[in-house]
Amino acid sequence: MGFPLTRLRRLRKNEQLRRLVRETSLSVNDLVMPLFTCPGTGIKDEIASMPGNYCMSADMLAEECRKIEALGIPAVLLFGIPEHKDDTGSDSYSAKGVIQTALKAVKKAAPGLLAVTDVCFCEYTSHGHCGVFKNGTVDNDETLLLLQKQALSHAEAGADMIAPSDMMDGRVKAIRQALDKGGFGDIPIMSYAAKYASAFYGPFRDAVNSAPASGDRKGYQMDPANSDEALREVMLDIEEGADIVMVKPALSYLDIIYRVKHEFGVPVAAYNVSGEFSCIVAAAQRGFIDEGRVMRETLVSMKRAGADIIITYFAKKFAEEGGTV
Repeated sequence: MGFPLTRLRRLRKNEQLRRLVRETSLSVNDLVMPLFTCPGTGIKDEIASMPGNYCMSADMLAEECRKIEALGIPAVLLFGIPEHKDDTGSDSYSAKGVIQTALKAVKKAAPGLLAVTDVCFCEYTSHGHCGVFKNGTVDNDETLLLLQKQALSHAEAGADMIAPSDMMDGRVKAIRQALDKGGFGDIPIMSYAAKYASAFYGPFRDAVNSAPASGDRKGYQMDPANSDEALREVMLDIEEGADIVMVKPALSYLDIIYRVKHEFGVPVAAYNVSGEFSCIVAAAQRGFIDEGRVMRETLVSMKRAGADIIITYFAKKFAEEGGTV
């Protein structure tokens, strides 16, 4: 018998054929751009460990959101960096807080852009933990009460979606109850359902100055060695009312994204986190890799694994370079 009749290379010989048989597609419609906001006016300070990303005052953030909306990116995820921090992160639920102020500016400047807000406390607390810190640990149930206040204040300021990232047990149910009671039953929750205690968060923590003053977050964020536990976390969040579930980080947890999507069939988000972004940018700056090609390849890997939504600091670059794969 001669050479096999099937030659898989036949369908790879030009771009038109490759496009016709491409199994996974990625477009700007799948992306969310994370942004950082701070008090003041006229502020746009580049984050040293995250080149091309900035901490912006509300006025500059609003201008950035106009550009993002014009690029066709459907949503932004907002993180606040307050001027003052305290034990309970009170700025996070103040009507005049940094996120609440930014939301009003963003919704006025880019009304068609979906404004998602991160709901947590590590950026706002003096101790750097994600909740009420007592006796060397985070008090889960006391934190739930403050999460309810924070989520409701974001909704009142104009948030289109709430994204709790604290990893407290029962937080989705608590936030859902607070939103419903406050008249915001139509606002969805995108839960950081499987959030790992990862070393890839380093540049983000530099950006928002949120490294814990003592201890670490391994008592409430997930052990990187566990996968079955992730499915339990996701199942509980779905039962409590999560509309979208998230896996964070993305690249080292593609197996988790795959398992969550196939097990539950719900909308799944993947967070392409700061360390993943900065590793690629740093290597590209040294001339070791092609940044654009590696960006597209890694984002496609998340989509191929099962992510419906990808939160990535590459969103704007991807859109500017064509916005599709």
